[in-house]
Amino acid sequence: MAALQPQQYRVVRTVKLSIVILAAGQGKRMKSDLPKVVQPLAGRPLLRHVIDAAESLQPETIDVVYGHGGDQVRSRLEGAAVGWILQAEQLGTGHAVMQAMPAVPDANLALILYGDVPLIRRETLAQLVAMAGPKAMSLLTVELPDPTGYGRIVRDAQGRVRRIVEQKDATRRELKIREGNTGVMCVPAKLLRRWLGRLRNDNAQKEYYLTDIIAMAVKEKVKVAPLVAPTVAEVLGINDKLQLAEVEAEYRRLRARELMLAGVTLADPARIDVRGELVTGRDVFIDVNAVFEGRVVLGDRVRIGPGCVLRDASIGADTQVHAHCVIESATIGRDCSIGPFSRARPTSQLADRVHIGNFVEVKNSQLGDDSKANHLAYVGDAAVGARVNIGAGTIVANYDGANKHRTTIGDDAHTGSNSVLVAPISVGAGATVGAGSTVTREVPAGKLTVARAKQVTLAHWQRPRKQAK
Repeated sequence: MAALQPQQYRVVRTVKLSIVILAAGQGKRMKSDLPKVVQPLAGRPLLRHVIDAAESLQPETIDVVYGHGGDQVRSRLEGAAVGWILQAEQLGTGHAVMQAMPAVPDANLALILYGDVPLIRRETLAQLVAMAGPKAMSLLTVELPDPTGYGRIVRDAQGRVRRIVEQKDATRRELKIREGNTGVMCVPAKLLRRWLGRLRNDNAQKEYYLTDIIAMAVKEKVKVAPLVAPTVAEVLGINDKLQLAEVEAEYRRLRARELMLAGVTLADPARIDVRGELVTGRDVFIDVNAVFEGRVVLGDRVRIGPGCVLRDASIGADTQVHAHCVIESATIGRDCSIGPFSRARPTSQLADRVHIGNFVEVKNSQLGDDSKANHLAYVGDAAVGARVNIGAGTIVANYDGANKHRTTIGDDAHTGSNSVLVAPISVGAGATVGAGSTVTREVPAGKLTVARAKQVTLAHWQRPRKQAK
């Protein structure tokens, strides 16, 4: 099976790595109560994507410098294996890195990342780190058709990086440079600490620019190794909802490409959302507008219909999920038929060759091999045996208004249409419940049980009529 998840590699390096993620910006252009770095991309905060990329490098430490909306940032990233460092006053990128340096050992390399650059790839970062060393720093740049807003990479006649100039401080000639600064760099921590102490804020924005350390490195004859990003997309920063949507579209494109290269057939690669890890077998088909969240496993020859939502689910080989189904935290066996318009709620387990039809909901229940609930049914908190037929309109009434109760249905049992099984109750193997019955006591095995009022016809009854106006 192919997994749509960043692979974990054993990283071999001679110098230990510390990663600092700058995530203190407010993101005013988002026009949102949420801090920028916790805006959602593919269902997860922007910062979570960056942390995942950082973790894939197996660093010694990861520290996040946060500021605006600090409580929200930390709460939405609860459980992340990072150190949290508060930048109480935002005075520029250089100032932000200064706040993190007490946590970075002198002997380490320091990799600087940004919490609003979510598509950065592990392969690019690994190459960048490999280019740095005790006496060399590396810098990630990008070639842009329109570098407006980016600091420009100033090189000499031999192509060596000499400095970075921010747009507001650039001359007309420098503004014509198309190579932009991404801000991502890997620097020997001992040198970085010294250079940060020399930063000045005598510039147009009155900020301490991290980029000013490039000129310091050049002056001290420390090698500055530039790496041009393989694609523009992976270094795109996000400042507003338009850019967020553009990066979301790129994320979908990348995920769709990975799926197709893994052998999955997509009805339309532009209309699929993967918001987590998707593991697929051979010859899987996914129709339009399917959404996958959390960890989803699709076995060989699984077919997913249009408009389905699958979250933390496992689908067995040869199973067909028809249009507009919702499957959440459930396990579906082999060769099943699900939907259309059906729902499997958390902890439900369907065995092999189970049929769940239109407008059927299964909640916290187990259905055995070859069992069916094909129409308009609710099965809640039930253990259903093999070869059971749940008739149209059958309700397993599991809730008494205060507590949930269990129902057990034996192998080969049948319930007639419009039946109600009032839990707690047991239906014996081979039993039949007559259509329209409301059963509240044990249903004996192998017997027909009917529980409904006697039919009465009132010959002289008349339907009420509206009074004439």
